Amino acid sequence: MVSIVLEVTCSLVAWLFLYTCFCYWNKHRSYEWSCRLVTLLHGVIVTCLSGYIALLDGPWPLSHAGSPNTSLQIHVLSLTLGYFIFDLGWCLYFQTEGVLMLFHHTLSICGMIMVLGLGKSATEVNAVAFVSEITNPLLQTRWFLREMGCYHTFLGEVVDFFFVFLFLVLRIGVGALILYAMVTSPDPSWLLKAGGLAMYIVSLGFMVEICRFVRRKMMKKYHSWTSLRSKNAPVKTNGHLTAH
Repeated sequence: MVSIVLEVTCSLVAWLFLYTCFCYWNKHRSYEWSCRLVTLLHGVIVTCLSGYIALLDGPWPLSHAGSPNTSLQIHVLSLTLGYFIFDLGWCLYFQTEGVLMLFHHTLSICGMIMVLGLGKSATEVNAVAFVSEITNPLLQTRWFLREMGCYHTFLGEVVDFFFVFLFLVLRIGVGALILYAMVTSPDPSWLLKAGGLAMYIVSLGFMVEICRFVRRKMMKKYHSWTSLRSKNAPVKTNGHLTAH
């Protein structure tokens, strides 16, 4: 247990050091720019590692919920826990996020601490990390595109599409399967099951926000299309088309 605490501490120090370096290298940018660079890097690293564990290294999360933690799972969760402690502290200090995001971070930290302390259930928590973090790089890319004035381009449309698609399919769809496997298995702690249910409810809250975003975007595109169509339509005078 001492080694895990040391590993999490090293992870926290590493993320803080990386953030400090980004702030130094991007003095002309905001602190949020540097923090989101850290978040982007964490998202890419953890998505690759947790995806490898869930899909290749095993055990399979849908059939082995509550199984003992492997050494690789412990390393990845320690790395992620250090990041979430850093990011929660940053969000609280700069007050940039709402209650839903703060609740999400708090649940994530508590869940990982519990799993690392109990020595089991890292299998399903790692799978949750994979389906959650896989959309994070896209979310950060949206923010950077907006900051650089490149959001309203074809690239911005592609990023938005894959962000929404992966969120609905993996975080909501596959996330429901992981939650079902966790709840129906007798091995995971009942407190961890409750935490998993709470985390899924938070994901549903994010889904509502995303659906509202999609609706606003589609309505805006529809109004733009109808406005352009009305401008390009030929005008009739006394039942005859006007000459152009």
